[in-house]
Amino acid sequence: MTGTGGTWVSNPRSPVHNGAGNQYNVTYHWSSRTEKLQVRAGVDRLQIVREHRLRLARCFVYPRGYARAADRLTRPGAVVILQGAPGSGRRSAATMLLEERSTPGCRIEELQADPEEGVQEPSPGDCYLLDLSHVGEGDYSTAQRTFIRYRSLVEKHGARMVAVFPAGLEWMLDAELVPLAVALERPRGRAVLSRHLRVRGVPFAHEQLGTDELSHMFATAPMRELDRLAELVARARDSAQYGTDFVHWRDEAMGAATNWSRQVARQLREHRGGSERALLLAAAMMSGAAADTVVGAAGRLLELVRHPRDETPVLAQEGLGERFEKLSLVREVDGRVRFGGLAYDAAVRRHFWENFPDLRPGFREWVEQCTELPELVPEERTRFVGRFAEQALSFGRPDDLVVLVEKWTRPSAGGRLSAEAATLLELGLSDELHGSLFRHRVYEWAATRTVLEPDLARVLIGVCRHVIAVTHPGQAVVRLRHLAVRQELPEALVREARSALLRLGRRSRRLYVRSVGPLLQGVGQENGHLDVLLELLEPEDLLIEPPWQEFTLAWRAVMGGRAASVWSPVVQRWLTLLARGEASDRVLDALLLAAAGDRDLLNRLYVTTCDWADSRDDDSAGRVPREDRTRTAEAFRQKIDRAQGVGGIPSGSGARGSGEGT
Repeated sequence: MTGTGGTWVSNPRSPVHNGAGNQYNVTYHWSSRTEKLQVRAGVDRLQIVREHRLRLARCFVYPRGYARAADRLTRPGAVVILQGAPGSGRRSAATMLLEERSTPGCRIEELQADPEEGVQEPSPGDCYLLDLSHVGEGDYSTAQRTFIRYRSLVEKHGARMVAVFPAGLEWMLDAELVPLAVALERPRGRAVLSRHLRVRGVPFAHEQLGTDELSHMFATAPMRELDRLAELVARARDSAQYGTDFVHWRDEAMGAATNWSRQVARQLREHRGGSERALLLAAAMMSGAAADTVVGAAGRLLELVRHPRDETPVLAQEGLGERFEKLSLVREVDGRVRFGGLAYDAAVRRHFWENFPDLRPGFREWVEQCTELPELVPEERTRFVGRFAEQALSFGRPDDLVVLVEKWTRPSAGGRLSAEAATLLELGLSDELHGSLFRHRVYEWAATRTVLEPDLARVLIGVCRHVIAVTHPGQAVVRLRHLAVRQELPEALVREARSALLRLGRRSRRLYVRSVGPLLQGVGQENGHLDVLLELLEPEDLLIEPPWQEFTLAWRAVMGGRAASVWSPVVQRWLTLLARGEASDRVLDALLLAAAGDRDLLNRLYVTTCDWADSRDDDSAGRVPREDRTRTAEAFRQKIDRAQGVGGIPSGSGARGSGEGT
């Protein structure tokens, strides 16, 4: 249930009270700042996650009940259930509990409530997070049974697990599990905001947090909202547009966090014309883009909703400057358009999605049309697509993203919007509520789609490698394994999928097992399974001791299905490592077991060993001194002789020409 690497996992919009939440949670950070989407930009997601993990440790405010949970998690095999009110920071607390108990190099992996290929065995010291906080009453019993299966394996193998259970359903918890439950209380809101501000380097005085509005937020707001408020204060400070002291930054941030929705509603009451409202929404979606781009997007929206054209002669119409001023839009010196209020554009976007439900299906088509605007530069298009995804996910329309991903990766799209398709998938996978739906969709595309378009396959490989693998490496392996054997894909894409699969499998015994087992089931068909197995058997870049059972079975399949000329070089590379003392002698036992009962295979192993022993110092022997090669080869040849019941017969390089071992 884990691999190497050393990181933690989280989700985009989970309740966080410690710099976790939307900031600690890398995925939320990307959702709100789509210019940092890593699939598009090629950023090392693991590195970003590590940075946010460090920030979590600095920001975390310990809630009441945390110490009790930490004490229970001290022993290997411990399992803890966290309960508490929504917004109290349960998920962040779960992550911190595991982080404090994890060992260097340990990955904290998130488990799935509906495992696709059964529950995998963990290794001692592994740490797991199971988030069931969104499970409803109808699915509670099934989720609880899954938890019990995980618990059994965690206890048996000395791992650790923290599960977050849904609020309000405590009465449904099995009596046997009640002793595992720990209730967390909401941490003090003032302490949470203070910690967040200090971590962001915002100077303030204690009495400046004593306003009535803040006191109300401290008592009632979810932890993620306090985190967001601190972020807004920092943005107000950094913008240099809202004063020079904390009071000004605080008031502007409070307006953005609590008051803009009322102001937006009032603004739309004052501007009921379709052209005005279309321009408002376009400016909110395209905030930071050039004025011509905003106007073009507004025009597309008017056409989509079949708004009557303005028949007023062009010279008699209002100019752009007048239209922008009437709507309180700011046009910068460089021509870019924005709203004056901090984060006001986000409030406008939300207002339209929330109050015009009949337009939601059309918004997808509008976005599709706007991505074709010639004046829209790639960076602006990414922000635009990310803002659409944020609203679609918030209002329960994940299928809008799926439809666009498929359209933008069709051959007819010519690859122009593949980056935007990756952006949508990344945001969907990172969403706390809909992430599992998108992981399942990726699985369907990779495993069951009859014909997989190359552009879609390329996007899937990218999100598997860089997004799913960070939080759900087991699921990434499943999807990459299917992609790695797709016969209709170009060879370059197949190699890319295999490379990503091997990168995961070679770093974790559990993921190695999860790669080999299903590949063995597909052996016998000419579908690439043997090629992937052979690459998994390569010693190069293998950072683990291989699981010997799977290692042996893989060798058996490869030896039986491929010519000796294909697999002999791999055997010789293992012999080189053995001669150097860099591999276990169990490799020889695995090779013998793989060839057991097949005289031809044993003979080929014998010949392969002799060729390696007699090779020159600068080629396949890997510059191993001849005496070391001779010693290693002699030991293996004797094992092969005994396997054939020939023990005691002298062996040497000269035996190669006379049917050695027979």
